[in-house]
Amino acid sequence: MLKLKDLLKDILSEGVDDPGILKAVFLAGGPGSGKSYLASNLFGIPEKINISATGLKMVNQDKELENLLDKYGFGHDLDNMPEDLFRQLTDPDYEHYSSARTFTKELSKKRLRHYTNGRLGVIIDGTGHRYGKIASQKKKLEKIGYDSYMIFVNTSLEVALQRNQSRDRVVPEDIVKKSWSDVQNNLGKFQGLFGNNFIVVDNSKFLKPKEAQKKFSMLTKKYIDKFVKKPVKNKQGKEWIKKQRILKKR
Repeated sequence: MLKLKDLLKDILSEGVDDPGILKAVFLAGGPGSGKSYLASNLFGIPEKINISATGLKMVNQDKELENLLDKYGFGHDLDNMPEDLFRQLTDPDYEHYSSARTFTKELSKKRLRHYTNGRLGVIIDGTGHRYGKIASQKKKLEKIGYDSYMIFVNTSLEVALQRNQSRDRVVPEDIVKKSWSDVQNNLGKFQGLFGNNFIVVDNSKFLKPKEAQKKFSMLTKKYIDKFVKKPVKNKQGKEWIKKQRILKKR
C-alpha cells in the first residue's frame, strides 16, 4: 500500500499526465456488501484518506454523513437510534427534519464537482439502488470527457444483513433488505449500461486479511489498474488533454 508521504507527493504533482485523469469508477452494492473494505483493498486507499494509490478521488455520501454524525456526537448506530432522532437526521418528509441528509448529499455533489472541474479521476461510491441516478451521472461525466467503469459488489442477503450488524453505522434491517433487492434488480441494467467496462465482485465470503489481499490484488491488476492506465478513449477527453498539454508548454 502506498505510504502517506508518497501519496501526498503524487497529489501535489498531479496534472494532465496523471494516470487517473478523466477516469470515473462507479461502485455499486447495498449496505453490508463490504464496498468500503473492498475499495480500500482494490484501490489502496489508506484509512481516513479519500485518495487512492492511483490518484483517484473517492466521493462517498455515506462517509460524509458519518463525519457529520461524529461531529455532533450522534454515533453511527442508526438501527438503535431513537425513532424521532433517526427521522430528524434522515427523513426529508419529517416535520422536524434537520436537513442533515440533504446537507451531506450536497456536500458530496460539491466534492465531485470540484474534482471533475479539474478532470481528476474519481471513485463514486453509492448503493446503486437508483439506476437512473447512476446512468445520469455517467452521461454527464462522459459528456465532459470521462471514460467510465463499474464495479458491482455482490453479496447474498444473509451476508449483507450479518455484515450490517457489525458495521459502525448500522442501518435498519428493512432498509438493508429493500436496498439489496433494488440493487439486485439493477445488476443486468448496469451490465448493459457499462458493457465491457463492468465487473461483478463476489464479496460473500468472510476472508482473512491475507486471503482478501491476495484476491483483491489479483482483481486490481487484472481490471482496475488496466482501466486506469489505459489512454483516454473519450473524444472530448482527448481534446481536453491535447489543449492542456499545449497550455503546459507555454
